[in-house]
Amino acid sequence: MTQPLDDGFFGPDSVTWRIHAHRCMLVGGIRALLLQALNSRAMAAVADFSTYKSAPWQRLTSTSIYLIDTVFGDTETAEAAAQRVRRIHRSIKGVDSFTGEPYSAEDPELLLWIHAAEVDSFLEGYRHFGPPISDDDANRYVAEMVSAAELIGLDAAGVPSSVGELHDYMDGQELVASPAAREALWFILKPPVPWPGGKWPAIPGGRLVAEVPARIGWAVPSGAAAAILPPRALRAYNLPNVQPSEPFFRLALPAFFIAMRAAAGPPPGIETLRARGFAA
Repeated sequence: MTQPLDDGFFGPDSVTWRIHAHRCMLVGGIRALLLQALNSRAMAAVADFSTYKSAPWQRLTSTSIYLIDTVFGDTETAEAAAQRVRRIHRSIKGVDSFTGEPYSAEDPELLLWIHAAEVDSFLEGYRHFGPPISDDDANRYVAEMVSAAELIGLDAAGVPSSVGELHDYMDGQELVASPAAREALWFILKPPVPWPGGKWPAIPGGRLVAEVPARIGWAVPSGAAAAILPPRALRAYNLPNVQPSEPFFRLALPAFFIAMRAAAGPPPGIETLRARGFAA
């Protein structure tokens, strides 16, 4: 296991480490994807360039590793991860077929939307399904995550640095469910099966044995994520405005993660977490 050179951009006393080490990050991540898709140009870039349909597990893994490297990695690791993503962003350009507007993954407006939706979603996921967090610590988290925005090329002066600023920004964004967004919604809400490796259990009825529990199990984190979307996001998707059943999800989520680890192995980036003193 490679030992970190330093504490990176956050460190053990940060609220960011506390939030991002919690397993409810998956719920926040799913919510972020559902929210991000409601910007038509951002969704067009995903539809045109992402491998989320053909290789969903690999895409999820690479995203998870990026977050772990930039949050828990030392400075060198975090900067290298961000540089790799920025290189990829240079080639992601096109025209949104829904609006007719051009898009670029280097567009500061789109980068800010992606960042803000992630921060808002990780914080909401933690508030609903993690330990209690004070308003002061919630503000600290938003302020700390400005460093993550700078890593992808944003100017810190234009990035929300408090919960109030974040909410003002999010409330000011138009949410539109393009055809590509609706397609992504239903892809996200059903589990990415088969399991990593693309194989079904080598037993009679193996596909049925794996697929049915997977679809039922995935309804736990995806249902939790959808339930904590803002009401206007639910309206954009034409989804029912259901309130999260926190007692149910608090019981069901740990069981899901145990089953997930048994079926798919340790989560990506676990060595980095262990090097930082977390036994995730």
